[in-house]
Amino acid sequence: MQVSSLNEVKIYSLSCGKSLPEWLSDRKKRALQKKDVDVRRRIELIQDFEMPTVCTTIKVSKDGQYILATGTYKPRVRCYDTYQLSLKFERCLDSEAKFEFMKMIVFLHNDRYIEFHSQSGFYYKTRIPKFGRDFSYHYPSCDLYFVGASSEVYRLNLEQGRYLNPLQTDAAENNVCDINSVHGLFATGTIEGRVECWDPRTRNRVGLLDCALNIEINLQCKCSSTFNLSNVLPTISALKFNGALTMAVGTTTGQVLLYDLRSDKPLLVKDHQYGLPIKSVHFQDSLDLILSADSRIVKMWNKNSGKIFTSLEPEHDLNDVCLYPNSGMLLTANETPKMGIYYIPVLGPAPRWCSFLDNLTEELEENPESTVYDDYKFVTKKDLENLGLTHLIGSPFLRAYMHGFFMDIRLYHKVKLMVNPFAYEEYRKDKIRQKIEETRAQRVQLKKLPKVNKELALKLIEEEEEKQKSTWKKKVKSLPNILTDDRFKVMFENPDFQVDEESEEFRLLNPLVSKISEKRKKKLRLLEQQELREKEEEEEPEGKPSDAESSESSDDEKAWVEEVRKQRRLLQQEEKVKRQERLKEDQQTVLKPQFYEIKAGEEFRSFKDSATKQKLMNKTLEDRLKIEAKNGTLSVSDTTVGSKQLTFTLKRSEQQKKQQEAEKLHRQERKRLRRSAGHLKSRHKRGRSFH
Repeated sequence: MQVSSLNEVKIYSLSCGKSLPEWLSDRKKRALQKKDVDVRRRIELIQDFEMPTVCTTIKVSKDGQYILATGTYKPRVRCYDTYQLSLKFERCLDSEAKFEFMKMIVFLHNDRYIEFHSQSGFYYKTRIPKFGRDFSYHYPSCDLYFVGASSEVYRLNLEQGRYLNPLQTDAAENNVCDINSVHGLFATGTIEGRVECWDPRTRNRVGLLDCALNIEINLQCKCSSTFNLSNVLPTISALKFNGALTMAVGTTTGQVLLYDLRSDKPLLVKDHQYGLPIKSVHFQDSLDLILSADSRIVKMWNKNSGKIFTSLEPEHDLNDVCLYPNSGMLLTANETPKMGIYYIPVLGPAPRWCSFLDNLTEELEENPESTVYDDYKFVTKKDLENLGLTHLIGSPFLRAYMHGFFMDIRLYHKVKLMVNPFAYEEYRKDKIRQKIEETRAQRVQLKKLPKVNKELALKLIEEEEEKQKSTWKKKVKSLPNILTDDRFKVMFENPDFQVDEESEEFRLLNPLVSKISEKRKKKLRLLEQQELREKEEEEEPEGKPSDAESSESSDDEKAWVEEVRKQRRLLQQEEKVKRQERLKEDQQTVLKPQFYEIKAGEEFRSFKDSATKQKLMNKTLEDRLKIEAKNGTLSVSDTTVGSKQLTFTLKRSEQQKKQQEAEKLHRQERKRLRRSAGHLKSRHKRGRSFH
């Protein structure tokens, strides 16, 4: 039994026991069951609950006594009696089929045949005009409704024993159908993504739901679609009624729509986010849950809010899911011989034929289950060459599997010991070394400094040593060491936390840090002297009188100011040297033309598309910044001290460049055409006199 938990809901896999290799004979399997305790303690609710290759469909009778499953190969149907916990009968079929429970069992084959089986065996066989995909039984009129690769819904009346006039739909093909058990409304899901509802009494269509349109509207509102509905048209793949007014519809694109029959708008749209067709939909009334399954996962969610309750993801693909009535048991038909049995106590109690599951699950310990493959070692051909066992290929000692072989684990250990006799000693030494390192983990290693921030680690170690040497440390509450604290472990392992001593911030703050550390050391020494002189005043271990301390602090402040000024002058000089070097590099740089290659099949129009520019201007600032960063015009970088540096390049538009070029040409033309006035000389004349 395997236990999994999601959203604090435990799911017990009753069919996931210790698996046996397929190559083992029946005799060896029986012998293994006697020897191996885990194999003997496997939970096998129903004997031989499996198919030869694949199980396609699985259903439970209304009274819960019988479980019917169809599978292949050869196509067959198996009936299990839950009261006897064993196989009741098995019948082989001519082709793969779907079935429906009644007093007789009806099988819809994939070759257009319909078979009727009774308790004694095969009863009758008939044929429908087109290939069928699903069918439903209408109890009041004893009519079987068949849908398939046709626009018609074929009706077979079991009381009269003849076909009736079919129902003509507007669809090219129909995939699934269902009949409401309360008022008898017949619904069929079409390949165009619509659901047509018919009244069996009047044989008229009374409603039409466009599910594909509702899905597209819902995805456009959420803007979170993973599929392009212009290329993929959702078709109906599952259909289920619940009560008189509720209907759930599953599509091939992985959505489940919940409808109220009084409205053409869905109450809720649930997306599986896998893009796989919905295989089946079931309702769980006690907790208001809907169980929707595709080939990969079974999701259980609340039908009122759509919130996920829990989910079940088997190892193999799913073909069909069946919920045992009035219980918490779930049966699955998988792409594997073994059919799945899951027990979820939250959904309901165990069925009465396996009521011991309630007591068993309460006492079950969540221990990982080991498989019988632990007795075998998987080796590749290269491993066999290293061990010198290539001559065993084809012998019973090696079983070919995928890209390698299975061999007995005892034989593997013997050969490994012969090839490398000192392997155990090396393993023993490694284990001893690991144990010693674990005991040293809580110690401060002085000799072995971390790879990152070695100076900081050395400073912390020196401070720790001074605290340990001091006699008054017992009076002060000890603080945890940063080197041994897991919260600061990344600071000495990740290179991103390396302190850049050449940065401007560090060089300006370093004098302050050094002065504080020196002041701390002086204070520690003064406190020790004070403790020796005045043992009576242990509560206030002050170092010096207030006037001496104030004078010392003023001296420290003067020294600190001088050190900061010195560092700032050095930074200014370094910045000046860097500017000169950049200027020399710019002068020596020779500009060369750049050539760009256009991809094949593309036509060059312009460097800047006006439509693209207009779309860019309509975007938000965040989107424009992302585009600029992607194009290289904007770059953001983080420094080690926590600050950010933003660099961006301003680009002029084509209109500005053209205007600037035109102004430049205009100035050159004016300069070339203007006439000099240097030959004109000013003459001082008397103006005309006024009379």
